[in-house]
Amino acid sequence: MRTRYQFGTIAREDRKRGPAVWVYRYVENGARKKVQIGSLEQYRTKSEATKAAEGLRLAANPECATARAVTLGAVIQQFVREELPHDRRHSTQTYYLPWIRNYIEPQWRDYTLAQFARVPFAIEQWLNKLDLAPKSKANLRSVMRQILAAAMRWGLTDVRNPLALVRVRGGSKRKKQPRVLTAEQCTAIAKLVAEPFRTMLTIAMCLGLRVSEILGLQWGDFDWDQLVVTVQRGVVLGREDQVKTIYSERQMPLHPALASMLREYQRTYAPDSTTTDWLFANPDTGRPWWAHQIQQHHIRRAGLKVVGDGIGWHTFRHTYSSLLRHLRVDVKVQQELLRHADIRTTMNTYTQAMREDLRAANDLVGNLMLAEAIVASDPN
Repeated sequence: MRTRYQFGTIAREDRKRGPAVWVYRYVENGARKKVQIGSLEQYRTKSEATKAAEGLRLAANPECATARAVTLGAVIQQFVREELPHDRRHSTQTYYLPWIRNYIEPQWRDYTLAQFARVPFAIEQWLNKLDLAPKSKANLRSVMRQILAAAMRWGLTDVRNPLALVRVRGGSKRKKQPRVLTAEQCTAIAKLVAEPFRTMLTIAMCLGLRVSEILGLQWGDFDWDQLVVTVQRGVVLGREDQVKTIYSERQMPLHPALASMLREYQRTYAPDSTTTDWLFANPDTGRPWWAHQIQQHHIRRAGLKVVGDGIGWHTFRHTYSSLLRHLRVDVKVQQELLRHADIRTTMNTYTQAMREDLRAANDLVGNLMLAEAIVASDPN
């Protein structure tokens, strides 16, 4: 066991191709090791490279990392390198990094863990002064708390996590209540949106799927005979990802009218599609569309015309949930249709909704959303 802290050395290495790089050299089990820190374009001086190598020193001293003052910046580097890559969802990494890079690291990286543990009130004041919504401040606090928890798990500190003492005013409250639409408003908005985005909205209205799940749909996910669709992947920022939780990955019943609309959409826009083709692929890239662009250029504009407000993708999930409640659907059926994990452990573990209940409840919403299509297809 190493009992002496090794600082290692920072050296510059020239490359035959590309810019020179900084490397960190250390010893592990008697063998010399080196890790690339970054290029001279990233770190212009040795001093900058030395500061950037703080996290690497933690990895080189796993048994005596606390032999010197460890900075929060070093912990952050270790957290980003060791913790985030192991998260099951790419979208989680995408969510964490902006908070870390834009807020936490610039403000607190030079504090040692001992110093940071003594300033919970300063952390609280800093958070409450940020020009962010209370919910965002609470999320930022949560990320900081997880970074400190990792430092405790690595044995870098044994003091109480200071974030446990930090309060965020209004952190549990929404800055703005989510808008809920009527079925008539949903239909009016969809009519103002061009294909393929209109069909995306129809799925959101009739199934309450998250936009990442809509973009992640492939033709093979649909069983037209059984009238079900299996939600098993998402697409976030153009990258395929797993669904949000294990509860999100399940079959959803399809309203017959919605199934007919999707089959017609396939015949019109994707007649040669295979089971592994995306429902909603950008023709220029062959990859799924980006949700934010659709929301900004199509959904918000249609929402402004119909309800005078800039709505978003999640508006339709809130609407789906509210309609289920309005139609007096059993709360367990609501939970399973929305694929939420947090009503109650007892209900989630021991109670199951009947498939017939799921289909009947989903059909109630579909009948409202697809009233015009149902009337048009009725020969009588």
